[in-house]
Amino acid sequence: MMTTIPTPHAATVASALPYAMPRCRNAQLALFALRRMGAFGLNDAQVAHGFVGAFGESFRRPLILMRVLMAELADTAALPIAIAPCCCGRVTPAEHAVLTALNRADTAPDTARLLLADLLGTRRIDGVLASASAVAQAFADAGRPIAG
Repeated sequence: MMTTIPTPHAATVASALPYAMPRCRNAQLALFALRRMGAFGLNDAQVAHGFVGAFGESFRRPLILMRVLMAELADTAALPIAIAPCCCGRVTPAEHAVLTALNRADTAPDTARLLLADLLGTRRIDGVLASASAVAQAFADAGRPIAG
């Protein structure tokens, strides 16, 4: 007798992954780093390889700052941060909040502060906001600004 594995209901998938993959290649790179480092640790070789390919010889600054941001997120979070697998073509609300915060860290810091505070479940997010701003600036300085 053959059994079928039930597929998740479309409403369940839509509620868990409500956002489309960002179109900006730089935001996709930041999302890739967020997912890989969140799942496999700060020293993930695939993230390092991706940053070398994207930034060339100047990969160190954005890579180290991304590691700092991930460490700050993990250290500060009072709530779980949901991340999807790297192969997933949709984005979780938590991932969307981080990407939006990276996009607005320098242009709309109050918005970024509120997004990160809500995501992390705490109001003391100065270190995380500073790290997000540094990551956004490192990407922009390398000619790869993170767009929303």
